[in-house]
Amino acid sequence: MPTKLTMPKLHTGQQRVRQSPARFRVLACGRRWGKTRLGSALCIETAVSGGRAWWVAPSYPVATVGWRLLHRLAVQIPSTRIRQGDRLIELPTGGEIRVRSADNPDSLRGEGLDFVVMDECAFMKEDAWTQAIRPALSDRQGKGMFISTPKGRNWFWRLWQNGGQDVEAFRFPTSDNPYIPDSEIEAARKTLPERIFQQEYLAQFIDDAGGVFRGVMDAATAVAHDEAQENAQYVAGVDIGTMNDYTVICVIDIETNQLVAMDRFSNIAYDTLYARVQAINERFMPTSFIVERNAIGQPVIEQLAGLGLPVQGFTTTNTTKAQIIQGLQAAFEHKTIAILNDPILIGELQAFEAKRTASGLMKYEAPSGMHDDTVMALALAWHGSGISWGAW
Repeated sequence: MPTKLTMPKLHTGQQRVRQSPARFRVLACGRRWGKTRLGSALCIETAVSGGRAWWVAPSYPVATVGWRLLHRLAVQIPSTRIRQGDRLIELPTGGEIRVRSADNPDSLRGEGLDFVVMDECAFMKEDAWTQAIRPALSDRQGKGMFISTPKGRNWFWRLWQNGGQDVEAFRFPTSDNPYIPDSEIEAARKTLPERIFQQEYLAQFIDDAGGVFRGVMDAATAVAHDEAQENAQYVAGVDIGTMNDYTVICVIDIETNQLVAMDRFSNIAYDTLYARVQAINERFMPTSFIVERNAIGQPVIEQLAGLGLPVQGFTTTNTTKAQIIQGLQAAFEHKTIAILNDPILIGELQAFEAKRTASGLMKYEAPSGMHDDTVMALALAWHGSGISWGAW
């Protein structure tokens, strides 16, 4: 190995994996354990020895983290050629490292490999391994390392659980990384829903059965209010419906964390929509109306602001939606919210689903053919209740 190359310092758990004699190493790891750092070091070692290594991720955005670490190591080696566009590193030893995406498994066929890292492989198709990568290792008797946070009990779980000849399985929670403060992990434990913490930080394989929100019926103890109570403060979440959806307004008492009013309607003119929001304002005088800004939401926000209502726009993306849904999910799990015993609200909460995208993010939505308007309005209101306490 070139004397100028400074390899990343590996902690005890990473060293244990590196020293494993198994041909295939399967790592279920918590976030920030250091699996990407370990994988990049092993790819570089393979290429320095003249071998061919691949880094395969569910998509190119996910692969970017691995590419940055590989690039950082490779530039230390004189005469190394780095083809950024192709995500290819060619070392003077004759070895090479290529970063690939598994979104199209057929594109992975062809080359013989000495080593492969399957990054976040729980979020890619099994075909990428069985039909493309595994055969590519045969002629050179190449080795492989599977690194991922768990995602239910899919093919990665089966590989980790059942192993097989020349397979060693590991599970490392985030806490095994000595460079992550215990206080950071404890803060995540207190704020994240239990299932997400168990999966993302404890690296546990959680059964995918069950909905996003647990304890919904236990939380259905709130009493509806016709008007504001003395000394109470309120915040409202507004999900604006399109042609086939409903507009929903949820009002939360931020002192008691109770949903005290909900209005749900559809197929009405904008003037009627504004009138119903104004009626809620007159009854409860919320400190804020949190209104989704997307699509038709922005003109509604502007109109409501022009009427003198305290409106806050919320831009919904996959990331921000996950944040507010997870906040509401944690509220149910920690029993810090009470909701109305409304059959539509309860039905939408119990049916709400979570799916992991190829990029590793959670996607939250109602099952096909169902609505989630009450869920979104409640999530916006719950998120908005943090505004009054300076949390946003």
